[in-house]
Amino acid sequence: MRHLITLADVTAADIERIYALTEDLKAKFAEGLREPLLPGRTMALLFEKQSLRTRVSFETCMTHLGGGSILLGDDAGFGKRESIADFTRVLSEMVDVIVVRAKSHATVEEVARYSNASVVNGLTDEAHPCQALADLYTLREHRGSLSGAKLAWVGDGNNVACSLALACARLGMSMSIATPPGYELDERFLAKFKEDLAGVDLLQTHDPREAVAGAAAVYTDVWASMGQEAEEQQRRLDFADYQVNTKLMSTASDDALFMHCLPAKRGEEVSADVIDGPSSIVVPQAANRMHVQKGILVWLLGGQGLE
Repeated sequence: MRHLITLADVTAADIERIYALTEDLKAKFAEGLREPLLPGRTMALLFEKQSLRTRVSFETCMTHLGGGSILLGDDAGFGKRESIADFTRVLSEMVDVIVVRAKSHATVEEVARYSNASVVNGLTDEAHPCQALADLYTLREHRGSLSGAKLAWVGDGNNVACSLALACARLGMSMSIATPPGYELDERFLAKFKEDLAGVDLLQTHDPREAVAGAAAVYTDVWASMGQEAEEQQRRLDFADYQVNTKLMSTASDDALFMHCLPAKRGEEVSADVIDGPSSIVVPQAANRMHVQKGILVWLLGGQGLE
């Protein structure tokens, strides 16, 4: 039984397989063909957080693949009426894949522990693997080979940053991360990263210019994510010197691209002229969530006529 909980669960070969499926299905989609590789398969969506890109991309891609999806809201009582174990055991007898967008990473891990269906992490406080896979697929579309290229992250050392660090390591990229003091990558994540990926180039600094210097792409995220609203005022103060703007982008490579997982707050983590400028690939990033998740679902479930 395959799951996608974090990118520590996959190898470079797994990612390349997902990307090969994505490329094939995206090319066919551009030609007007929506190949039904998963007829009759059903996906359940368990969302504890708001979603635009994750929900719509998963529902749409499963429809394109010939399957169906069910969004389970409060009426299903997830985590309330019965234990997660009982809920998951029953649900996984009826569906083929469960996508969980949870407040706590432990919730997704518990669902995977009891599930007889494949489980996908749609976002937790610790990881956002589908986002990172779509991000690097998009970057490779725009730049070609990623091997030896540098991705710079500026902002909070959050779930997306952790997933990107793993994705870069798998695909031969280096990554540099600039955060304010106290907002670095989680220490448990770093310890595991260094244990599993000894020798991989991962720079942490408090200097955005050092992180961005020579980067092929510069990536940022909102300073206060969902669930951190009470910290928003303090975070604005702490992150004031970490805005990605034209001046900071000028220290990257001449043809550097700008990336953001969205939603964005123009004038805070990024200036409007950067996110809306010619170097920005934020819309292709978002659009590729659907295409890459097609590859993920086929990789997890096995498509009709595929190995």
